[in-house]
Amino acid sequence: MNKHVHHKQVIERLSKIEGHVRGIKKMAEEGKECEDVLIQISAVMAALRNLSVIILQDHLDHCIVDAIKEGKGGKTLEDFANAIKHVVK
Repeated sequence: MNKHVHHKQVIERLSKIEGHVRGIKKMAEEGKECEDVLIQISAVMAALRNLSVIILQDHLDHCIVDAIKEGKGGKTLEDFANAIKHVVK
């Protein structure tokens, strides 16, 4: 059983992002205006940031809470802090 509540939502969003990236590639191949390509890249970056927030929240709500209940909170919180550092770079 998957303990991540938003698993289906994450997969759906990743599929949309994947399609969007393919669209950007096609735009580049067709020589579309740089500004238009950059706008689309910015949209994908925002979608990835938003997805990161969903995953971090899900991780906090479930994985971290479960680890703390099991007495393994220290290492898990350390790993979570490291993940946050990568997301906010």
